[in-house]
Amino acid sequence: MEHINTNQTESIDIFSVSQLNSLAREILEQAIPLIWVSGEISNLARPSSGHLYFSLKDEKAQVRCALFRNSFRRISCEPENGMQVLVQARVSLYEGRGEFQLIIEHMEEAGDGKLQREFEKLKAQLQKEGLFALEHKKSLPTLPSCIGVVTSSTGAAVRDILSVLARRCPSIPVIIYPTQVQGADATPQIVRAIEKANARAECDVLIVARGGGSLEDLWCFNEEVVARAIYASDIPVVSGVGHEVDVTIADFVADQRAPTPTAAAELVSPDREQWLHKLSQLQTRLIQRMSSQLIHAKKDLMHLQKRLKDPSQYMREQAQRVDNLEHRLTTSMQYTLTKKQQSLANVARALDAISPLNTLHRGFSIAQKGDEILKNSKQVNIGDDIQIRLRQGKLDCRVTGVQETDDVTQ
Repeated sequence: MEHINTNQTESIDIFSVSQLNSLAREILEQAIPLIWVSGEISNLARPSSGHLYFSLKDEKAQVRCALFRNSFRRISCEPENGMQVLVQARVSLYEGRGEFQLIIEHMEEAGDGKLQREFEKLKAQLQKEGLFALEHKKSLPTLPSCIGVVTSSTGAAVRDILSVLARRCPSIPVIIYPTQVQGADATPQIVRAIEKANARAECDVLIVARGGGSLEDLWCFNEEVVARAIYASDIPVVSGVGHEVDVTIADFVADQRAPTPTAAAELVSPDREQWLHKLSQLQTRLIQRMSSQLIHAKKDLMHLQKRLKDPSQYMREQAQRVDNLEHRLTTSMQYTLTKKQQSLANVARALDAISPLNTLHRGFSIAQKGDEILKNSKQVNIGDDIQIRLRQGKLDCRVTGVQETDDVTQ
């Protein structure tokens, strides 16, 4: 730098181009600390040195950037033209051309690119833990008694869901668990809504839904805490997040995934018209079955009627049989009585033949001492009173003498 006196009282400093650029570089590097800048990569160059040179631009401006080989080795993304990136850089000046530039120290994908990387990382982690496994999926009720909906109470999604449910099966009650579905506060609110639905146990199927949007808009449904809340739910969960092309972590963890909120409502609700048609078919089948059984029952009844005899005829036959049995019983009793009478007469004649009274008729007498019949003279003593029973009459006697003789039967 030269000092030139233009007059006696004034002098000026004159810079060379090199000096000026060097000074500008020093001022920039000292005045501006390490900063973060976002933009889109363009004019990417990859020389054989291993360094990368490109422009970082937005809608109104661009700045040249240099990513030297040592720093390039430390970044996880592969820079490409059109990629949205977030860089940490030092502000500098390339003295050789006098170009303002950024010296890149760190680079990562910005916006959807970064979010997509986080999405894939969490998806791989939860899949490894088994949160997406089919054996953990719960079946949806065929006829739910109540349907719960976790979504914004003011969004289009809730209106679409309620409209579908009212059309398909208006008799099923619906409970809305309102929550934000976008922004920093959405994630904890969604988790609390799912937990509240399980704690109250008011519904037997749960829709978690919101309308379409960018990956960033839907990001709360890609948060790990939301995924674990859905997995822990005792109530079957149907996810209906975004449009058909949108896929979130919630879709993988849910028991069933629907491409849209409207499709989720259709999935959990029975179609009233289909059920009425099915009911009509069942009613027709029931009538046909009952008619068939009634015809068979009538045939069986006619068959039984043919086999069944007239009760009066049966009674007459039984009465005749009773008369016959009565006659046989009377005859049998008469025959038995006659035989018994004959037998009794024979016994009476035999007894009469050996009766003591018969002995009296033949002229013999019976001697008694009181009630004792005397058979031996040793049974009395002189002076005893005895009775002599004759065929006619009885004699009272007193023993005046006793003679012993031999037994007459000998």
